[in-house]
Amino acid sequence: MAETVQQEMERLLTEEFSPTRLEIVNDSAKHHGHAGDDDSGESHFTVVIEAPAFADMSRVERQRAVNRALGDIPGDRVHALAIQASAPTP
Repeated sequence: MAETVQQEMERLLTEEFSPTRLEIVNDSAKHHGHAGDDDSGESHFTVVIEAPAFADMSRVERQRAVNRALGDIPGDRVHALAIQASAPTP
């Protein structure tokens, strides 16, 4: 069986960052009937990720790194992606 978009995002982010925390929340139901809803049930997500790799990055650099790791998912296959990326606190 093929991966869902959510499963693919989890796999890609885990492989790239080895996060200490990773939550991917499917927000699509909240946006049913709105712009960007493609009836797939996988159009809007929130990613909460904490990884040591983000320690020396700015907020913008962290978001760019997450988007880069996800390849064609943001913008092409997912309409909206909210990213909360942080480094673990010592």
